[in-house]
Amino acid sequence: MSGTIIDILSWALIILGAFSLITGAVGVLRFPDVYTRMHAASITDTLGAGTIILGLILQAGLTLVAAKLLLILVFIFFTSPASSFALAHAALSSGVEPILDADLREDDKESSS
Repeated sequence: MSGTIIDILSWALIILGAFSLITGAVGVLRFPDVYTRMHAASITDTLGAGTIILGLILQAGLTLVAAKLLLILVFIFFTSPASSFALAHAALSSGVEPILDADLREDDKESSS
């Protein structure tokens, strides 16, 4: 009975992760600029990979494979936000402007004058 519950939970996590990755891929294709695309890719990368790896850890049980998967999960949670920040910083430093309906930075400049 316990094995069935773990199997159901692990497959639910794997399916949730796959859905998250597919949703992120659609977001990357449909969003208008580099910043929103980067946001869609980074959020779904962390959420999708995280839930898939958690499902795989449940499938593996208490083994060396589960420990390796846990290390991969920790590595993803540290590197994905750092790489997203580096990408956004490089885009902003090179002069790529975000596509906005209203630029809130201009309102701040006018109110501080």
